[in-house]
Amino acid sequence: MTDDPFVTEISRHIWDSKYRYRDGDTVHDRTVDDTWRRVARALAGVEREHSSRWETIFYETLKNFKFLPGGRIQAGAGTTRRVTLFNCFVMNVIEDSMDGIFDGLKEGALTMQQGGGVGYDFSTLRPKGAPARGVGTVASGPVSFMKIWDAMCATLLSTGARRGAMMATLRSDHPDIEEFIDAKRDSQVLRHFNLSVLVTQAFMDAVRQDGAWALVFPVDSGDSAEGETVMRAWSGNNEPVRCRIHGKIRARSLWDRLMRATYDYAEPGVLFIDRINEFNNLWYREQISATNPCGEIPLPPYGACDLGSINLTAFVRDPFSDKAQLDLDGIHQTAEIATRMMDNVIDASLFPLATQAAQARGSRRIGLGVTGLADTLVMLGLHYGEKPAQELAARAMQRICHAAYRASIALAKEKGVFPYFEKEKYLQGKFIRTLPPDIREDIAQHGLRNSHLTAIAPTGTISLLANNISSGLEPVYEFSHKRRVLELDGNYSEHDLTDFALRLWRQQRGSEKPTRAFVDISALSPSAHLGMQAALQPFVDNSISKTINVPRHYRFDDFKEIYRQADHMGLKGCTTFRPNPVTGEVLRGEKNGDLAPHCCHVEREAD
Repeated sequence: MTDDPFVTEISRHIWDSKYRYRDGDTVHDRTVDDTWRRVARALAGVEREHSSRWETIFYETLKNFKFLPGGRIQAGAGTTRRVTLFNCFVMNVIEDSMDGIFDGLKEGALTMQQGGGVGYDFSTLRPKGAPARGVGTVASGPVSFMKIWDAMCATLLSTGARRGAMMATLRSDHPDIEEFIDAKRDSQVLRHFNLSVLVTQAFMDAVRQDGAWALVFPVDSGDSAEGETVMRAWSGNNEPVRCRIHGKIRARSLWDRLMRATYDYAEPGVLFIDRINEFNNLWYREQISATNPCGEIPLPPYGACDLGSINLTAFVRDPFSDKAQLDLDGIHQTAEIATRMMDNVIDASLFPLATQAAQARGSRRIGLGVTGLADTLVMLGLHYGEKPAQELAARAMQRICHAAYRASIALAKEKGVFPYFEKEKYLQGKFIRTLPPDIREDIAQHGLRNSHLTAIAPTGTISLLANNISSGLEPVYEFSHKRRVLELDGNYSEHDLTDFALRLWRQQRGSEKPTRAFVDISALSPSAHLGMQAALQPFVDNSISKTINVPRHYRFDDFKEIYRQADHMGLKGCTTFRPNPVTGEVLRGEKNGDLAPHCCHVEREAD
């Protein structure tokens, strides 16, 4: 039994309400130590040999929040509940028929009922006003059907199921893209969805050139041959298909409309979809067009998120002193163990659908990342917005990435490669070619256990669990603020929070004035956010959940420049948050009262 690791009441509350194992009136987890032991035992239970040894190693890795598996793992592993241990899924391509649409709705409902968030690409649904196939009526368009999904999610919540998170994407050349962009101007519409536009390189080129942009949709075999057509890559197809041009618009006008929407009410986000596919390790068998609800895992149909985060604050030695340093060797060792744990999740988990199980076991995709980065930098005396902080963060993520790949090679030797592994094609992958020569040589010789290994999630809930450390790679929102938390009865309570690093500073230094490293989002420029995301992206084979907070008074032209820079810096996506009356707030600070959080906060992620 360890000493009580909770130093904040909200952390105990998060554990008690979300992760503590109860079965009716029976409380199985008397303490959080019991939770760690339960999870360790469950994940070690799939080991063919030495399971008791691995249980001890896993427990030591989980203890005191050193490694934080995704919330579904902590809540479900080792329980009798019939739930998935995966936080979220991307669902199948939606067939453009009533049968296909409602089959997709049913699969989403079954997945969300077991606790998984879902992502969908609605680009396969024909635009509003187009002839419906074979029934003599006209289609109502993707946005109309998204409202059915939204109602389904609300209905499941009303039955006591875990709150749902959904992502909807639409191609930038779909004829209904303008309606999609404007869909959430109404604060009552699609509240259970995050929205992102799939932006192609061709579109960005057209924006730069102020050219015309064709809005198209695939020609159905039963459609008439009238009208101008083009060949275009399209969602759900491995090869380009013939598409009818439904209209043309100035590319820059459409881009400005998208920028204005996200400036006014924080959505939609932008996914640079060609770059996502270009850097996909499974480029030879997958065409990705959707992500999980928070965007850190681009996934193929029926793909799943197996997430975990290393708590960097646990590896700071001698914080706030001249000797302060980050234990990179300890991070490396933890990444090796965490890789094995997360690989075991795939075998320990139930799946809502057999197709999801097949996809997860075929690729064995995992997403190992970090949390507590901003607090770690503060404890080391580094300013989040400056180059030394970015360089240290990059070194830490590089160690995690390379440790995870080496661990996955070792697991392949021990347990076998992932079934979708094709050596020659895999080694041609654009991300794989950036790895050190020894890793690539070992992959060629021994293969790999997992197709993908790194991702940086928002970690809103599990960071609160770990005594309110900063979340993911985000800056500290504010060192003292209030947060609304959803209770078991569906109501909200408000908690006063003090950041982990500030609490530690006060314990060590009393009332001494904090150093300049204590920087929050109000003092950081968008370039500081972009710089940190870009510093870590080279070591992330999935993607990064990151939101750039900007003040209410930020100029629109400067705001558009954020997205131009994100594209120029090679990022896979970009999400911003500017305070607005539509989105509302969950955090309320002492000085930043109008700076509510991003769309991937604790109330929107499928934790």
